[in-house]
Amino acid sequence: MRVALVCPYSLDTPGGVQGQVLGLATELRSLGHHVDTLAPGNARSSQPSQQLRNGSGGHLAVGRPFGVPVNGSTAHMAPHPAAARRTHDVLKRGNYDVVHLQEPLAPSITLPALALTSVPLVGTFHAAGERTPYQLPGLAPMLRRLARRLGARAAVSAAAAELAQRHLGGNYHIVGNGLDPVHFATLHPPRREPHTIMFLGRDEPRKGLPVLLEAMRLLPDTTVLWIAGPRQPIREPRQREDHRLRWLGPLDEVAKVDRLRRASVVCAPSLRGESFGMVLLEAMAAGTPVVASDLPGYRATTGSKPPAALLVPPGDVAGLARALRAVLDQGALRRALGRAGVTRAQHFTVNALACRYVDLYRAVGPEPTRRRSRA
Repeated sequence: MRVALVCPYSLDTPGGVQGQVLGLATELRSLGHHVDTLAPGNARSSQPSQQLRNGSGGHLAVGRPFGVPVNGSTAHMAPHPAAARRTHDVLKRGNYDVVHLQEPLAPSITLPALALTSVPLVGTFHAAGERTPYQLPGLAPMLRRLARRLGARAAVSAAAAELAQRHLGGNYHIVGNGLDPVHFATLHPPRREPHTIMFLGRDEPRKGLPVLLEAMRLLPDTTVLWIAGPRQPIREPRQREDHRLRWLGPLDEVAKVDRLRRASVVCAPSLRGESFGMVLLEAMAAGTPVVASDLPGYRATTGSKPPAALLVPPGDVAGLARALRAVLDQGALRRALGRAGVTRAQHFTVNALACRYVDLYRAVGPEPTRRRSRA
């Protein structure tokens, strides 16, 4: 099967959607499918004709990305006609069986692909929360019509499906996200560093890092906080000078996994807008206990029987500090959460994710003989 995975965000910047696109593309290729990924990027660095002839597929950059404010974050998208034309041209000559759009209605290359592509379409909705273009006056009716072009709609969680359904209607397959659990585990037990908390994510208001920094004031002086993310935050002097705070900056994949396996606990104090919890899932796969905000997307990731995380109300500094201290001080609790997390992570493998999508592709795509007739 020939598949085009279209991502509205540049794959050169880290993010949950980007990670899923890359992981899904790799797994689909391992299952024998031809997969091309399309995303904003430096168009001069890609050679579409050469990559489209590659037996397993490749990556095609289809337009210069710009920073666009989205859901309390900055997404690097390509909301301009040149990127739309380039995307349309690639999809038109790619002879694909199905085009899989991530965030189909994002103001980037996925929206024109949805509007103009004649190939069968599958769309995955990731967003949660209330800040969404779905509800903008005057746009909602048009977006609902465009969404009807999707042969199948998927959502990464019930929260994401509820948001999309409320504004766009339609039915949604809950597919979650996926990872390779083996990537986060080794044959040897991790060497935990005692009293060490890890925060992994962008320093944006909705990620709740200030809440965690305030909670650190209520924790013992022996507690250490690792802060890893794309930017080096600039905080007030008392926090910059706090010897317990270690500002790690961006980490490559090897360093990230190493830190996850060494931390005593991973903390995700997000305030809103989380449809899933990839950082939580990665921590659980590494056997690391999780303390996180009680958000619908996080609950869907961690489960409840047995709980693979301690969840506290978003923005509750004292509650966050109590939960972190309980995990740091109680070895039995740490071990129980770690075991539950490893078990829970097995439900979200990228192989299972790819197989779910292949079923959707086959449900909406043309028969192979029809595809060959278009060649």
